Amino acid sequence: MSTRQVYRRIHHLWSFHPIFLRTNKTVPSFHNQIHTVSDEEDNCAAVKVQALLKNEEADKKSVSDIFKSLSQCNFTLSEDFILSVLKRHRSDWKPAFTFFKWVLGSGYSPRTGSFNEIIDILGRMRRFDELNQLFDEMSKRENLVNETTYGIVVNRYAAAHKVDDAIGMFYKRKILGLEPDLIAFQTLLVCLCRYKHVEAAEFLFHNKKNEFKDDIKTWNIILNGWCVLGSSREAKRFWNDIVTCKCKPDKYTYGIFINSLCKSGKISRAVELFQTMWEKGCKPDVAICNCIIDGLCFKKRIPEALEIFQEMNERDCLPDAATYNSLIKNLCKIRRMEKVYELLNEMETNGGESCLPNARTYGYLLNSAKTSDEAIGILERMNKNRCKMTGDIYNLLLRLFMSWDDQDKVTSTWDEMERSGLGPDQRSYTIMIHGLYERGKLEDALSYFNEMISKSLVPEPQTNKLVDVMNKLKEKGKESMKMEIAKRGRKDKNTS
Repeated sequence: MSTRQVYRRIHHLWSFHPIFLRTNKTVPSFHNQIHTVSDEEDNCAAVKVQALLKNEEADKKSVSDIFKSLSQCNFTLSEDFILSVLKRHRSDWKPAFTFFKWVLGSGYSPRTGSFNEIIDILGRMRRFDELNQLFDEMSKRENLVNETTYGIVVNRYAAAHKVDDAIGMFYKRKILGLEPDLIAFQTLLVCLCRYKHVEAAEFLFHNKKNEFKDDIKTWNIILNGWCVLGSSREAKRFWNDIVTCKCKPDKYTYGIFINSLCKSGKISRAVELFQTMWEKGCKPDVAICNCIIDGLCFKKRIPEALEIFQEMNERDCLPDAATYNSLIKNLCKIRRMEKVYELLNEMETNGGESCLPNARTYGYLLNSAKTSDEAIGILERMNKNRCKMTGDIYNLLLRLFMSWDDQDKVTSTWDEMERSGLGPDQRSYTIMIHGLYERGKLEDALSYFNEMISKSLVPEPQTNKLVDVMNKLKEKGKESMKMEIAKRGRKDKNTS
């Protein structure tokens, strides 16, 4: 089996860092793999079921009463309909479980997709008694349990730190009609590592060495586990084990460890390993190069980062938008704007589809702008290159125009954000409230706060404190005004 096939099978359980896991195809999410609900009738019926379950639960009806109400509706059961109902209850396990139990008792036989959906819901909510009950029911039915079922159950057990149960699922595979093969074993290790059970995963890995061939992909999973956990010492130990074993480190192995070294600030060691890759004929990909460039920029070693960037072009490792963005971000910080616009021109003209400037690129440029006119120029360039606005860009503009006290631009940005449907969000209101307060416009600031609350947006703790201060200042102002009015009244009385 090819490397691509191996990683595809375990990818839906854990999105590996792109440095060491990439395929030419995008792997669909678990829920997309199951079904896409398109039938209008099923949707309408699912909405009715959702309302019924909500009302029955609110009235504290018994399960038998709910079953009776569902039966009286005479729904036509189908896989699409059942999935549509379950997907409306992904964060509310009780009505989902009740509905599915009713389906099982109705005489209809749900297929694998429906069982997988309800098991995933129960696992996410950590309702393992109910999960086991349905899994046992599913196991009794012929050919229903598949690799996706196995992956869901193992993943949910690992997430709940039920390590023994997760491992037990692997040993049950033969009973379930599934082969206990290498990829299933790798799936288990991925799930354990994802939820920080790396020690248990490594112990299992060593125990199974004789059963499964020495495969670098399995080593990579454990190495990545230690790196993601942030355990530099264990990661280094395991890296040394890989180097001395009969398995040859591949591009992903190097990528994992280089990424870990960069994140832990050991950029010199990362660069050394990066150069070793070239020397050994293991060509780094653009993700690994980006990691090195980003690490060098973070350490303010921008000239070295630019050298790596130049080497990429010379060695036929074409940079992408992330490469340019990393350089532009850090060059903007040191105000090397001539180089910034040189890179931007290169992105716009020579880079191809993968290198076109995106919202992040223009965000860095806007963040370095010093005047409203400069910001408007960047926006015009963004529009010319057909780069769509985002909520983050609108919020950045609000903050900038507020800091420059350009109220006309603040108002027009707010209005445009509302028209586009990209806001305002919690961050937008926070910027307005704090900005108006700094300019002494307490009434306007409080007006935005009240509007924010009316939309059920939760203020940040700092915003709540600021509002308390504004309310006290407002009350103090009222008292001062009352005293001034009373003082003038006494004065007028004495004069008369």
